[in-house]
Amino acid sequence: MTGKRARRLTQGFLQLQSHYRFEEHFCGVSRPNEKGVVEATVKFARLKFFVPVPQVKDLDELNARLVEQCRQDLQRRLRGQAASKGVLLEEDQAAFLPLPAAPFDACLKVPAQANSESLVRFDTNDYSVPTAYAHHDDLLVKGYVDRVEVCRGERVIARHARCWGREQEILEPLHYLALLERKPGALDFGRPFAEWDLPECFWVLRARLERERSGAGTREFIKVLQLLDVHSLGEVTRAVQRGLGCNALICDAIAQFLIPQEDWGQTTFRLDGREYLRRVRVANNDVAAYADLVAGGGVR
Repeated sequence: MTGKRARRLTQGFLQLQSHYRFEEHFCGVSRPNEKGVVEATVKFARLKFFVPVPQVKDLDELNARLVEQCRQDLQRRLRGQAASKGVLLEEDQAAFLPLPAAPFDACLKVPAQANSESLVRFDTNDYSVPTAYAHHDDLLVKGYVDRVEVCRGERVIARHARCWGREQEILEPLHYLALLERKPGALDFGRPFAEWDLPECFWVLRARLERERSGAGTREFIKVLQLLDVHSLGEVTRAVQRGLGCNALICDAIAQFLIPQEDWGQTTFRLDGREYLRRVRVANNDVAAYADLVAGGGVR
């Protein structure tokens, strides 16, 4: 495109354009009247949906309300039109190209390397990743408006709320749990754990374990924390509360409360990483058969 409508397209816009397969058509320089329909639509949306100001608790509730109001507005028929807005929209959509199978991944993608402290840098801020990925140089950071994701290949290895400050460290305690096996003292003095806001029952459990087991109690408490690697905080919290209620304080006992109760009768030992074996049935040995074998001289 040349002339007054010529633009230098950014990489992000080109990616969006390639994904949805559309052709651009820009307004002329200093000609805002050319996008009058857009301005009028913005004014309509502001007056229709934002006056009075919606009283909501967060953006998720606001967005849900706006979606519902837009759907209701599709039922409205404009003056001079033969059908409702929803029907006319369906007619327009029939002439459109089909949408891609997956939506456009609207984010800034930056290659990254995790340093010795399991941190990757994005937009001047450092975000933690699990310690297993320290020193890896094949990571990709995806910066969205509300979050930051760190990926290796197709796998998301870390997810944080995006920090819009500068030169900050955003640390996830779960990323550093593996270090506590070698350095249990870091639980009290390590930066990732300094402001870890766990439910009160965890600290009650730790106090009781350390009172009964001294230094070994701290290590046992760390094992309980490591359950958070595979279970949600809510699930482990409920398991800890049940353990405290019946004086089942060690990790193996608390882990049993994370198993559906109907499976308890099939659980005799830990199956970390092999949970699919829980329902395997093994027949009891016939001791009499062995006795017959010995009596018959079959074993020498």
